[in-house]
Amino acid sequence: MSRNGIIWFRNDLRLHDNAPLLAASKNTQLIPVYCFDPRHFETTHYGFPKTGPYRTTFLLESVSALRDQLRSLGSDLIIRYGKPEIEIPEIARANNSSALYFHKEFASEEIAVEKALVAALAKDSFQVYPTYGNFLYHPDDLPFPVNETPNVFTQFRKTLEKRSHVQSPLPVPDKLPPLPENISPGELPDGKKLGIALKEPDRRRVLNFTGGELNALKRVQHYLWDSRALSSYKLTRNGLLGEDYSSKFSPWLANGCLSPRQIHQAARRYEQEVEKNQSTYWLIFELVWRDFFRYVAWKYGRRIFFPGGIRDARPNWQDNEIFMQAWQDGKTGIPFIDANMRELNESGFMSNRGRQNVASFLVKDLRQDWRFGAAYFESMLIDYDVYSNWGNWNYVAGIGNDPREDRYFNVISQAKRYDPKGDYVRHWLPELQTLPVKKIHIVFQLDNQTLQKYKIRPGKDYPQAIYTAKAWRKHLSSKY
Repeated sequence: MSRNGIIWFRNDLRLHDNAPLLAASKNTQLIPVYCFDPRHFETTHYGFPKTGPYRTTFLLESVSALRDQLRSLGSDLIIRYGKPEIEIPEIARANNSSALYFHKEFASEEIAVEKALVAALAKDSFQVYPTYGNFLYHPDDLPFPVNETPNVFTQFRKTLEKRSHVQSPLPVPDKLPPLPENISPGELPDGKKLGIALKEPDRRRVLNFTGGELNALKRVQHYLWDSRALSSYKLTRNGLLGEDYSSKFSPWLANGCLSPRQIHQAARRYEQEVEKNQSTYWLIFELVWRDFFRYVAWKYGRRIFFPGGIRDARPNWQDNEIFMQAWQDGKTGIPFIDANMRELNESGFMSNRGRQNVASFLVKDLRQDWRFGAAYFESMLIDYDVYSNWGNWNYVAGIGNDPREDRYFNVISQAKRYDPKGDYVRHWLPELQTLPVKKIHIVFQLDNQTLQKYKIRPGKDYPQAIYTAKAWRKHLSSKY
């Protein structure tokens, strides 16, 4: 092979287990490219940016880290601010490039960009090499066609566990071909260039998340080998406070700083060298869930974004801007909901247990359009992944892959179960610090005299509840 190739980095900001990078490294010359697509930073019709401040910061850190790693292999990362279908053909023509390597994606916006880019390059007889990646189970190893992916997760998981296997992660290239001469590397944009007002995350966040492959691998080292927290993962995964109640690999997975197959390999090694139990299995189990949503999105295409989801249901919701704004701001008057939304708004992260509850509250209690919640998560979460995010919202809204269409999270019951002493609520809602355990989750039931007793000014220090559900009644007793 003797050509000048381009590798287009997308959600695969790493050197390990990167099939396009390994294939592209055989070129005589190579141009690694990342494009900050301005469409990703536009304001949505809901009024908030498509990519919010914390997610933008994590992405900038990850891209900067990738550039450093590429430089260590004798290359560089060419950074452009613009649409890939415009920027990459310009780079190709200016440098006589003839081949493009990239990981395929399966959501509608990403597919549209791929098609536009390939069409632009076709005019110059370009060779295009799209590759499957970022899966645990490679598409070539599925025991069924993608369009016959089971609609129920349990069937999907059991079929793969019996009839497929997980490939080993690919190695990092020893070195990379040089860049063409006189190509401008470009500058990493700042928040102002992207139109995003960046902000520092709250010091109360569960972990100091920093983007980049090396930080991802450090987190794996810590969670498995330094703390051995993996041994108790199944028991602690529904936690709310602390850095090790869950793996927290998801931000690095979402940006492709970490490969699911790399995690799988590490977990299997842990089972051999430390111990094998339900917790070690459960980490892999969660990676299979991640694959499930990717294959469902591939199977159903744009339907995961439709109001009725993949079921083509006819949801009945209200459009109440007061409800939506209160939910978004963490000012619903329901402490467990507000604490989780404040954590999201101040840190860009929220526990899995929290996500299920705030989503159920928005859709099942407030009867609001689930797409608003999904879009807000897209903006705010540092671990936003199009497949998992929209797939999970389909699931919670009862229009996706959940065989139980009536699944409902009773937020008072959940609060008492997962935050029994109110520590999490007090952590994110300091205005409720004075309330005792028996009253912390049911503050909306307290009369003005009781609130004043605990130095809480009704409706001022903490908002009145915008909604209470009949289903909560049996859980409202102050006797825990």
